[in-house]
Amino acid sequence: MIKQWIPEEKPQKNELKKRLEAVQKKLADQQMLIKEHKLPVIVLLEGWGAAGKGSAIGSMIQNIDPRFFKVVSMSEPTQEERRKPFLYRYFVSIPEAGKFVFLDSGWADEVTGQRARGELKKRDYEDRIESIKRFERQLTDNGYLLVKFFFHISEKEQKKRLEKLENVKDTSWRVNEWDKWQNRHYNECLDVFDRYLSDTNVPGTPWYIVDAGDRKWARLQVLETLCSGIDIALENKKLASPLLQNVFPLADMPRLSEIPLDKSLTDKEYKAQLKQLQSRLGALHYRLYRKKIPVVIAYEGWDAAGKGGNIKRIAGALDPRGYEVHPIASPEPHEKARHYLWRFWNRLPKTGHIAIFDRTWYGRVMVERLEGFCSRNDWQRAYNEINEFEMELSKWGAVIIKFWVQIDKDTQLQRFEERQKTPEKQWKITEEDWRNREKWDDYETAVDEMLQKTSTVYAPWHILESVDKKYARIKALQIVVNTLEEAIDRQNKK
Repeated sequence: MIKQWIPEEKPQKNELKKRLEAVQKKLADQQMLIKEHKLPVIVLLEGWGAAGKGSAIGSMIQNIDPRFFKVVSMSEPTQEERRKPFLYRYFVSIPEAGKFVFLDSGWADEVTGQRARGELKKRDYEDRIESIKRFERQLTDNGYLLVKFFFHISEKEQKKRLEKLENVKDTSWRVNEWDKWQNRHYNECLDVFDRYLSDTNVPGTPWYIVDAGDRKWARLQVLETLCSGIDIALENKKLASPLLQNVFPLADMPRLSEIPLDKSLTDKEYKAQLKQLQSRLGALHYRLYRKKIPVVIAYEGWDAAGKGGNIKRIAGALDPRGYEVHPIASPEPHEKARHYLWRFWNRLPKTGHIAIFDRTWYGRVMVERLEGFCSRNDWQRAYNEINEFEMELSKWGAVIIKFWVQIDKDTQLQRFEERQKTPEKQWKITEEDWRNREKWDDYETAVDEMLQKTSTVYAPWHILESVDKKYARIKALQIVVNTLEEAIDRQNKK
């Protein structure tokens, strides 16, 4: 893509100055429209070392209210970040609605750098490309404007700039080993950059190659392109995003009405199995940590179905230093102002650790769908987005275990009434629980669709029959233990 690129003709000095002043004023005006229309904007600046990305960011933020933007400089991932999925540090950096984030290098720099240095094999590179394309598409589908720039300079120009920076004590720190490596291997890096830009140049998030030989001219190209992108995004804000075909391998799931709920255990059976399974799980936890396998356990189910007690029996077998339970309530304002998966990316475990979610990202296709907290296009699109999210976790190496805790309507009523009559349990029952109960049939329809569309072979749903809570707890422990043992065996065979 770079090799076929023909740079635009640079304007005369007076015209360049005039256009720069006009476009800087326009961007200052647009920030109020961005705030008003709650448009989140991500500006990604990639390119050669010393090509002028920093000074371009400086020109963009010059007239923007500091409360409405953040500049993020992405260096090599830290040890902590290396224990999370590849996209983790980028997803958690996305802005709130109505604000800017300017990324001084990002996922493109990380991938091309690893590829150029031979640290990323062809198959892994191709997987990263697919992850990036999905990530960028999800952002734009969920209302983000993502503008991607690649700053291009010649080998000779890069060498001159690097030497100039290195020769001044106050600027030498700005030259790193990757910058110098690029210049020594300019042609090899050019091939990698060219391939990457071609691989990730799609209609929704195209690349804009910036002629960065002259800094003022580079700033003008960036500012005019950004302002044009903002105009188009504001015009298109109400357009629905296309629904993609579900191409993920799915596991067969029964409908909730087909599940028998007469399964039970005696107290003696329960106590014996509980002790034995918790002992096995405790031993597995240490092996997971040693082998650095992350685990995500997700719970959904009817109100009063017994999720809390179920989680308690699993957590009771684990080393408290190696797991965290995340009770998920309604999103906070700063969470609601971002992509709905943002708050879950923020809660992912490190390698070797376990994250247990008491309610999950599936709220998008249940409560948000039924209560009108998102549009029809939003929740219909979410099935595919959630499958992509879980596939990203699976490719990272995570074990994903998803439980739906099932009871019937009569059992729920009995438990609601018991909670109301028991003072120490009254906090568990709210008006919202009773309102949700009135929509039981609608919720059942939504849950059936969720189970059918998101029970993938890499992250299948497991139904816990919980009219007898003891039975459900033992079944959950058995599934967790068996799944983790299988994951460890698979890793041992690699």
